[in-house]
Amino acid sequence: MDYSKIAKDVLQTEAKELEFASLRLGDEIETAVSLIANLKGKLIISGVGKSGLVGSKMAATFASTGTSSFFLHPTEAMHGDLGMIGKEDGLLAISYSGESEELIKILPHIKRFDIPLIAMAKDKNSTLGKYADVFLPIFVEKEACPLGIAPTSSTTLTMALGDALAICLMRYRGFEKKDFASFHPGGSLGKMLFIKIKDIMKKRDLPIVEPKTPLKQAIVTMSEGRLGNVLIAENGILKAVLSDGDLRRALMRDDFSMDVDSITYASCNPKYTTDENMLASDALRLIEENKLQHLVITDKNKNIKGVLHIHDLVEAGIK
Repeated sequence: MDYSKIAKDVLQTEAKELEFASLRLGDEIETAVSLIANLKGKLIISGVGKSGLVGSKMAATFASTGTSSFFLHPTEAMHGDLGMIGKEDGLLAISYSGESEELIKILPHIKRFDIPLIAMAKDKNSTLGKYADVFLPIFVEKEACPLGIAPTSSTTLTMALGDALAICLMRYRGFEKKDFASFHPGGSLGKMLFIKIKDIMKKRDLPIVEPKTPLKQAIVTMSEGRLGNVLIAENGILKAVLSDGDLRRALMRDDFSMDVDSITYASCNPKYTTDENMLASDALRLIEENKLQHLVITDKNKNIKGVLHIHDLVEAGIK
């Protein structure tokens, strides 16, 4: 059996249904967007079975893109959870047939709350369609299931239409990356947009020595500091940085000596920044562009405030 062909047929069938749906879609999408955008409360999504699973995903997508939303199972609603619905909320109900018994049972109670109802179903004349203030069709001509039974093309279309609504609402509100990140502070985008140098830089027990500290002692301090370098400062003011790379290069010199001052082999023009509010993601680019292991942070007078090592950025998930 050619499973590759079967899989391609499924994808092509569902893709065609999405295309057909896009051609049929009319002004109802604009009405739905305006209705949802102007809700003072939350958008509640409800459905049973596969429609319920898709509805859960839709609620999560809405919530993460600026539309306050949650999923409410119709059965739970009939057993007390109707109290979760407020007078300023709206309901998006999903049922391909438009006749799901559990969902239909809550509709009279929804109308009693006098809140707007957006319906997704295949037939506007279904029970769900007749209750709706706004009707969004999810009719498909062909399910990808060879038996025509398992919801496949129809659930794909329902999910895609939910995505379309979410994107429309993002555009309506001018929702941007920084807004998305505020809902995902633990995600990679949130880290890129919110974590600053001061949040992760090392501030205590920094490996600092004076310029005239013997090289031997500076190497001991470097080892204890575990940063691969030692900062050379005079009265707290950054003068130079001695890295393990500087030491390796110095060892190749004929005049190398362990008895010299620590600053002898150090880099006297080290990279540093006075902006501790710099985004960690920007600091990573600076470190990578200059092929550094670390970045020194100072105040405007070059007094050392901290060190940001590339390992700190990796551990914080900054990429």
